[in-house]
Amino acid sequence: MNILVIHGPNLNLLGMREPTVYGTTTLAEIDRLIEQKANSIGAAVRIKQYSSEGDIVDEIHRAIGWAAGIVINPAAYTHYSIAIRDALAATGLPVVEVHLSNISARESFRQISVISGVAKGVLSGLGAHGYVYAIDYLSQTCAVS
Repeated sequence: MNILVIHGPNLNLLGMREPTVYGTTTLAEIDRLIEQKANSIGAAVRIKQYSSEGDIVDEIHRAIGWAAGIVINPAAYTHYSIAIRDALAATGLPVVEVHLSNISARESFRQISVISGVAKGVLSGLGAHGYVYAIDYLSQTCAVS
């Protein structure tokens, strides 16, 4: 089973960026957790981080025919990127949206996700563990699909 994991803009700064909101775990540490989980269940993961909306859309398109599911933390694009939403919907793949912080407890503009409507589920506020749970969910869901 192949799973695409996409990290959105500014997530490359994890560990130093607003640690009271996002914690001190770095993106490299999160990627290691994802890879460990994938290895433990026999899945292959492609992990990418992009700041550009177009690069994210292109990566989603490349998942067609390769991935069984997508885990995405669209970061700031969560709140307004119809292009990313439409790309995810176009793949027909199951999607899990992940957020390190609880976006429902954040500023009002962060509480709206245009991505959630095309996601099978949303994990928000669980820190790096959200990615691990998303991989686990997709491995179980895609295996029985």
